[in-house]
Amino acid sequence: MTPDPPAGRARKSGAAVADPTAREFLRQADPVLAELIDARPDFHPRAWLDALPALDAYGTLIFQVVGQQLSVRATRTIISRLRERFGGHLPSPQEVLAVDPQELRASGMSTRKGATLRALAERFVDGRLSDTALSRMTDEEVEAALTEVPGIGPWTAHGFLIVALDRPDVLLPGDLALRRAVQRAYGLDHPPGGEEMVRIAQPWRPYRSLAVSYLFAAEFDAGV
Repeated sequence: MTPDPPAGRARKSGAAVADPTAREFLRQADPVLAELIDARPDFHPRAWLDALPALDAYGTLIFQVVGQQLSVRATRTIISRLRERFGGHLPSPQEVLAVDPQELRASGMSTRKGATLRALAERFVDGRLSDTALSRMTDEEVEAALTEVPGIGPWTAHGFLIVALDRPDVLLPGDLALRRAVQRAYGLDHPPGGEEMVRIAQPWRPYRSLAVSYLFAAEFDAGV
């Protein structure tokens, strides 16, 4: 699942339409994307963020971790329970470390995911991770810093780059929904694997994040 976003830090509003330079680059680079782009002349790639409360980096990672291997609906149910248990807001790193781990389990979260959130919280509390530090890292540095945490893999790190940091050239090669979107859009007889996804997406660089947004939109429009 694609995570819900970033509290305490400014984020780019979803009100902006897709960057025209990036949009035209993708139109010229890939005829399949050109069809998706032309069908959505007023596309707002981050509009879905406007319906959500602002979250900081740790809050975004809560959404990312909870959403691993779960549907959007199941993720939102767990997040709602977490909010209820923490006074209507997602817990801060300090609150996660202070609470009995069973409180996280009671929301419907697995023991492993609870342990991941605690490991992340420790890094935010001791300063190894922070909103400011992450925003100053390169994409590769962010991925390296996050995947050091047990339970954090490339999918979570890449989603964080797109949602929390609005990085322009990020691909989600392991995301099942995106693989299905590519299968549908490109008329493939199978969901592409990681290497095939990277190859298909090569012409989209340096605007792979926007291409991913158009593909997700197309899959959503298809009612899948």
